[in-house]
Amino acid sequence: MRIDRQGEQAISSNERQQDLRAVVAQALRRERAAAGVSLSKLAQQAGVAKSTLSQLESGSTIPSVETIWALSTALGIPFSRLVDTEAAHVEVVRAGDGPRVAAGEAAYAATLLSASPPHARRDLYLVTAEPGAPRRSDPHPRGTVEHVVLSSGRALVGPSTEPVELGPGDYVMYPGDAPHVFEALEVGTTAVVLSEQR
Repeated sequence: MRIDRQGEQAISSNERQQDLRAVVAQALRRERAAAGVSLSKLAQQAGVAKSTLSQLESGSTIPSVETIWALSTALGIPFSRLVDTEAAHVEVVRAGDGPRVAAGEAAYAATLLSASPPHARRDLYLVTAEPGAPRRSDPHPRGTVEHVVLSSGRALVGPSTEPVELGPGDYVMYPGDAPHVFEALEVGTTAVVLSEQR
């Protein structure tokens, strides 16, 4: 019975990754066309290899958090516009579901819980992180503010030069348009992150 469940989970996880590839591919083509920039120009602005961007637009590779942030920043759009499909009026995201994007250099993953609707400028994420390499973020678009509530574990969070240690239930707000960091200090660290563009 356990083997069947693991098999089901593997299929479900694989299907979610394929769905993410398709969503990102479609969103990148749409947003790049809306911005009127070539593949080469966007790759240059985002600091991403043109071949990588081409693979993302064709849906043949899974993007990392760093790549999606770089592309969304270069396009001047929220992160969520590249990983979310249109949400229904009422939406439930069960634990383990939702578009989950892993970091390339840290044991860190962000799951989009709620994308910013057209009339607002905020995205809501569930972050899971493990001790090891910290998740270092380059500045997001000007005016971005991040709000973090730690759910479990312990972490250093905030500006790269002055992160603060958070425990379960602690909250911090900091400028997201400056370099910042999220470093898990305990196994099983989770947090809810609200990224707001003012």
